[in-house]
Amino acid sequence: MKPYSLFSLLRNSVAYHQNWQQAWRSPEPQKHYDIVIIGGGGHGLATAYYLAKECGIRNVAVLEKGWIGGGNTGRNTTIVRSNYLLDESAGIYEHSMKLWEGLSQDLNFNVMFSQRGLLHLAHSVHDMQEIGRRGNAIHLNGIDSEFLTPAQIKEMVPLINLDCRYPIMGGLLQRRGGTARHDAVAWGYARAADALGVDIIQNCHVEGFDIQQNEVKAIRTSRGTITADKVGCVVAGHSSVLAEMAGFRLPLESVPLQALVSEPVKPVLDCVIMSNGIHVYVSQSDKGELVVGAGSDAYNSYSQRGSFDQIEHVVGPLVELFPIFSRLRMLRQWGGIVDVTVDRSPILSKTPVNNLFFNCGWGTGGFKCTPGSGHLFAHSLASGDMHPKAAPFSINRFNTGALVDEGAAAAVAH
Repeated sequence: MKPYSLFSLLRNSVAYHQNWQQAWRSPEPQKHYDIVIIGGGGHGLATAYYLAKECGIRNVAVLEKGWIGGGNTGRNTTIVRSNYLLDESAGIYEHSMKLWEGLSQDLNFNVMFSQRGLLHLAHSVHDMQEIGRRGNAIHLNGIDSEFLTPAQIKEMVPLINLDCRYPIMGGLLQRRGGTARHDAVAWGYARAADALGVDIIQNCHVEGFDIQQNEVKAIRTSRGTITADKVGCVVAGHSSVLAEMAGFRLPLESVPLQALVSEPVKPVLDCVIMSNGIHVYVSQSDKGELVVGAGSDAYNSYSQRGSFDQIEHVVGPLVELFPIFSRLRMLRQWGGIVDVTVDRSPILSKTPVNNLFFNCGWGTGGFKCTPGSGHLFAHSLASGDMHPKAAPFSINRFNTGALVDEGAAAAVAH
């Protein structure tokens, strides 16, 4: 299957690119599916793909209330890394990193994964102690990490200002970290899942569940009622809404996470720069734009718009680190609705309702674990029991106290 070959490009250029085949079908929903995935973002599509490819379950539907990749998958800063402190987090994120490294080949679709390196900056003694602890823990878990001196950072990133308002004392580098193209990830998984027989149903709004004797039987949607043996909910910031429909509550808060992008310029930054101390991170896209972000907003909201206070909060520290960026114009700003748990770790879990599973709580760091999340959730849905790498992230941990606390350990939680 080579729909995007050189020959296809030349042939379609003659017809002004009007005759390309659809990347995936737009089927009408069937009455029954073995498994229904609610949420057509990266995690949901990845789950459906691995269900079909590795678990042999192809009578699967993905329900998306809008369009594919129109939620957080298309509203993030595309950073990929696995340098997390705790063993449980390192296990799931490194599992995802290994999938990232072969994803374009697996999907037969270029997701533009670029391992350009990711550098965390330290601006204080506390920051240095934090990266020291995390770097050594990462090394023990077999994940690559390097400590850099200010001189090494300057050699790697010549434009950076070491002696700014936030002096740089050192850094922690993961060379295998980097970025990927968010839209391409959604399109690649959608195309590959569709080719295996998965029904991708867009503009299908979930209105409720049919639950009998504490077991989910069907999903009521704007396009009719669909019965299913199992249901997996992967809807990020709207997870609490679906949980309430099913009659229980999740320990989540939904808040906006804002980012902005500059006008395109020639290549000036060939790695990802992150700073926990001043809450800013920046990378340069393949089109030349600077992609800039910070921490999540301090208030609960479902707004996907930007705000002026975040521009000041983000751009001020950015210009201190890179004075040359002060002359750039910002083209657009947006917000994604993230679902945050108290321990800043995700939820991959069974729920109080039988055969109803939730994959949520990724907060501000969900994109980087798209392949790993989908892979583990697919195997969990197929077997009915959570995969060993997903088991520590059960909803029950909030009752037992066995939290996976990455609130500070993950540096900026992206």
